[in-house]
Amino acid sequence: MRDIDTDRRAGKRTLAVRLGRERTRVLFAAIVAGAFLTSWVPWFAGALSPWLFLTAAAAPLALGIVTTVRMHADGPSLNSALARSAKLALLFCLLLCAGILA
Repeated sequence: MRDIDTDRRAGKRTLAVRLGRERTRVLFAAIVAGAFLTSWVPWFAGALSPWLFLTAAAAPLALGIVTTVRMHADGPSLNSALARSAKLALLFCLLLCAGILA
């Protein structure tokens, strides 16, 4: 999303360019929320324990990142969100693994 303007000027047809800034923000939020919701599906299906809800511990970090992406369009803010997204992915995966193994 941070490169939408330069990609558009360069003639690139990335997903963010095609969707536009606002819909890209909505897609980002939906993907983050979808990761949490789908991680709980095995519990709802009765296949695994409620320890899967450990992933919810990462929700405050996710909310902060989604808020940053929603409110800012400048490079430094979005670069920070990108770095925090990598940390979120690691934390989420560790919590999900712990929930599956518990």
